[in-house]
Amino acid sequence: MDTRRILVTSALPNANGSIHLGHLMEHIQTDVWVRFQRSCGHQCIYVCADDTHGTAIMLKADEQGIDAETLIANVKAEHEKDFADFLISHDNYYSTHSPENQAYAHLIYNRLKDAGQIAVRSVNQLYDPDKDMFLADRFIVGTCPRCKADGQYGDNCENCGATYDATDLIDTRSKLSGAEPEMKESTHFFFSLSNFDEFLREWTRSGTLQDQVANKLSEWLDTGLQDWDISRDAPYFGFEIPDEPGKYFYVWLDAPIGYMASFKNYCDREGLTFDDFWRTDSDCEVHHFIGKDIVNFHALFWPAMLKTADFRTPTRVHTHGFVTVDGLKMSKSRGTFINARTYLDNLNPEYLRYYFAAKLNGTVDDLDISLEDFVQRANSDLVGKVVNIASRCAGFINKQFDGRLAPQTGTPLVDELVQAGDEVAAHYEQGDYSKAVREIMSMADKANQYIDEHKPWIMIKDEDQRDQVQQVCSDGINLFRVIMTYLKPIVPSLAEKSEAFLNVDSLDWTVRETTLVDHKINKFKPLLTRLEMVNVEAMVEAGRETGPQTGPQESEQPKAEEQTVDTIEYDDFAKLDLRIARIANAESVEGADKLLRLTLDLGDEQRTVFAGIKAAYAPEDLIDKLTVMIANLAPRKMRFGVSEGMVLAAGPGDKEIFLLEPHPGAKPGMQVS
Repeated sequence: MDTRRILVTSALPNANGSIHLGHLMEHIQTDVWVRFQRSCGHQCIYVCADDTHGTAIMLKADEQGIDAETLIANVKAEHEKDFADFLISHDNYYSTHSPENQAYAHLIYNRLKDAGQIAVRSVNQLYDPDKDMFLADRFIVGTCPRCKADGQYGDNCENCGATYDATDLIDTRSKLSGAEPEMKESTHFFFSLSNFDEFLREWTRSGTLQDQVANKLSEWLDTGLQDWDISRDAPYFGFEIPDEPGKYFYVWLDAPIGYMASFKNYCDREGLTFDDFWRTDSDCEVHHFIGKDIVNFHALFWPAMLKTADFRTPTRVHTHGFVTVDGLKMSKSRGTFINARTYLDNLNPEYLRYYFAAKLNGTVDDLDISLEDFVQRANSDLVGKVVNIASRCAGFINKQFDGRLAPQTGTPLVDELVQAGDEVAAHYEQGDYSKAVREIMSMADKANQYIDEHKPWIMIKDEDQRDQVQQVCSDGINLFRVIMTYLKPIVPSLAEKSEAFLNVDSLDWTVRETTLVDHKINKFKPLLTRLEMVNVEAMVEAGRETGPQTGPQESEQPKAEEQTVDTIEYDDFAKLDLRIARIANAESVEGADKLLRLTLDLGDEQRTVFAGIKAAYAPEDLIDKLTVMIANLAPRKMRFGVSEGMVLAAGPGDKEIFLLEPHPGAKPGMQVS
């Protein structure tokens, strides 16, 4: 097997708060993949960093009466300890506020500029005269222009769901000072993302992304890419744009460059060559693990920047969904917004590592933590199945045979489990850890069944069956060894204790075929204790008391770990005006891969709606069909025209998407209740 050289990153945690379950899911997902690659003998380097720039960091430091550098240094130390205690094996954990990041940000910006991909434009922005600063949308509040609800943010209304420009708000005020914002003009710098439509259409379908992600991004591309504002005005905590005093790089310009900076710092320390991994003709691999809410930055802006700056693009972007707890978004009041340290104060980190792995399937689906299921799986699988194999067999080997295993294997089951490793490895490689776990637990069931069938506790009473007892229990120990080899990327501490018990140097994938025969094992010590619900309840209570320690966030700096799925009330659903519509006409949209332009007849009016259903329906097959549409959705301006509503459909996407069809007796314009 050829040795691969792989650079791996997780999304950068923001230096504005503590590590919590959302961050942990992503870093555990990444770490399992990294540990698997290393176990297979590949060079796999895992780097990350704190995301330290932006207005929110500056304001939080000011609130605490310290400078921003002190704030981010304190947070970095906390983050590093939390990750280390969760057994996350970063090779380098760095900061975006570093000389390496500034150097690469300047280099990439200058290359973008030299390539003619930086545009300079004047923009009008709201300005806080008391704070003497321009305001991001999240720091502007006022009255919604549509429903007139007060206290709404500058980008969308939480009451009616309307989206708008901050300048559309009524009675606007600064959230920072309460002052009425003023309109001011400022010069901003834009990356000409709109020039990369053709490149990104091809790149997003190159296999670098999951199909779900590529399908979602095609909607952005079909709508039309907009140039990207990469500058912010002083005061701002970040890097100044070269030769532009008072103008700073927007945090999302230098955040992904932080991957390169952290790796450069590691290379300089370890004597590696940075360009081996980042030149355009590199045969190394670069893998990013991110949340689905920041995919536009990593799969549109980032590859376009890298291509222009003459660096390679990522080999693969692994995207995951959000974390919920018992079906609901993480909540301070319910105690389910759980910080890493709150968890560690109450529970073994490997329970959570295992639970996340058992549910991660390589898709962008959200992952729900059921606290009861969490306890049940830890006890049933890890303690009741896996550790139980070793504890059942070790006593006989230690007491009756001086810790010495039989001189040969006695069951083909050992070889069967070894050969099954290729399939388990394929699941790990694809990020479908849930399938890997199911395979491994099936192996544990077979191992326990093998021991149950032979009943060494009965055989030991017959002196003539002593050799058979040694053989059965030695086979059990070897089955345990194979199973722990497959689990090692998920539960590395448990694997390390197992290595000590088995008296072996490692349980790496590369030695899984090495059966232990005529081998001396050490005295068995308990490897893992049962998880008690009382400890989980104590963790939840502690979370309810402390909650998330975060400061103000900029809406323009989204992070997957800070976002979860919101539930809605019945009154929210009741606002939807669902009506029967007849498809009077359907036609393809020139320049759009997925869109059809539908003319919908509502009885007393017609609407034009763009729908991403081209892969599933031929236009001519839709004419005169009845469907259901949301009739009171705000019109949306797209590159191809204005979409005046939305048709309802279901399915996983692509060719498997199905328009909702009402009863044949329904009439256009009829309201659906």
